[in-house]
Amino acid sequence: MSGYDYDLAVIGGGAAGLTVASGAARLGAKTLLIEKEQVLGGDCLHYGCVPSKTLIKSAYVYHLMKNGRQFGLPEIVLPPVDFMAITERIRSVIAVIQKHDSLERFCRLGVKVLFGEPQFSDEHRVIVGGKAISARTWVLATGSSAAVPALAGLDETPYLSNRDLFSLPKLPASLIILGAGPIAVEMAQAFCRLGSKVTVVQRSGQILSNEDQDMAALVQQVMAVEGVDFQMHSSIVRVEDRGHEREVVLKNREGEIVRLRAEALLVAMGRSPNVAGLGLEKIGVDYDHKGIKVNRYLKTNHKHIYAAGDVIGGYQFTHVAGYEGGVVLSNAIFHLPKKTNYTYVPWCTYTHPELAGIGLNEKTATAAGIDYAVWSEEFNANDRALSAGESAGRIKLLLDRKERPLGVQILGPHAGDLLSEWVAILNGKVGLAKVVSAIHPYPTLAEINKKVAGLVFAEKIFSERVQKGLKFFFSFKGRACACGQDMECG
Repeated sequence: MSGYDYDLAVIGGGAAGLTVASGAARLGAKTLLIEKEQVLGGDCLHYGCVPSKTLIKSAYVYHLMKNGRQFGLPEIVLPPVDFMAITERIRSVIAVIQKHDSLERFCRLGVKVLFGEPQFSDEHRVIVGGKAISARTWVLATGSSAAVPALAGLDETPYLSNRDLFSLPKLPASLIILGAGPIAVEMAQAFCRLGSKVTVVQRSGQILSNEDQDMAALVQQVMAVEGVDFQMHSSIVRVEDRGHEREVVLKNREGEIVRLRAEALLVAMGRSPNVAGLGLEKIGVDYDHKGIKVNRYLKTNHKHIYAAGDVIGGYQFTHVAGYEGGVVLSNAIFHLPKKTNYTYVPWCTYTHPELAGIGLNEKTATAAGIDYAVWSEEFNANDRALSAGESAGRIKLLLDRKERPLGVQILGPHAGDLLSEWVAILNGKVGLAKVVSAIHPYPTLAEINKKVAGLVFAEKIFSERVQKGLKFFFSFKGRACACGQDMECG
């Protein structure tokens, strides 16, 4: 409609917003993108996925260097980490990726980019930089920020969030982390490997609370061996600033008071949607503390206003934000109704070993009242894992009673990469028989995918019933060696 300045306008230059803006412009819609920061890319590029995985890699290499003897190499004494060199590497990686999310690239695609903090004045119009701008369709993709918990003393105590962690001037000698979700445990292991004395404080008795207890426990066990201290079943009484140190006062499960001190304090206790200052109350867009409310088509309660990404409070993953951006494009540009489908959302926590999953795990299957069976295979039976010194972990395959896959969890080396085969299997509705019959290269970690699928059939194929049938038809004579039948091999 000629009455609007733009066909479509996006607020937020992260994964969801960039997907919508680039797609809409390339499809011929006059598109505006508004970002409050001075660069595009969102939290993931600047304060989340990219810097954290870059830091994790540096910590992993340093860890390998310190443990060369495990691989038959000479033991070496390493100097302390120069954290400024690591932060410089992080900045260089961000700079390379930033080119893909640059103002120039989006301008070439046909997107008008404005930097500023917009506020709705009515349902089709915002004010940004003192100027009123209108659009027929709006997309809210403002992301999320680290949640600030209501803890006594936190307002008066300096603390870190993910926005500060990757630009520290030096490595903290000691670090207390509040929370035990993915960000918390990833950073706990990384900073411990780099040389910080790390303590993780968790209210419950399990880290990574959305995961199955057995898988999370294995991650915790590996991290504890490496030196991370865990204060489980601990409620936070208060935090205090002690000058050069931060103090956290806890109450443990026995009701005892425990005092922890460290040079730095990281608060990693969830995320909050970025909705403040947008003027959503003025135009009546529904939202709560979890995020903006949308339907299966990602529409808000106003049919011309969509929302996607972290700001809607669902799966807080960059790949999900990109997927949701595609759903918005289908609905807002093509006007082809498309619903979101989160049945097979993959996720990965980048500890070492990694913990990845797709579909249901035992915890979610039980909560849904689904009857299931579990098949598992250990990495210590995988030849490539053994040769690489990466034998900790397992794969778990959940099947329904008709032996159809419900979900897969992998705890092990490169679990996120190994999971991609299951992304194709589950989304493509590929039968397990095809997985088992497919040739996998040897020796690879991916053989564990074939092995766990094969276990489902092995019990039937190599059963006593099948043996009897073959003996009847082909006169097979049975075992050639009695080892394993209450006899010793000799």
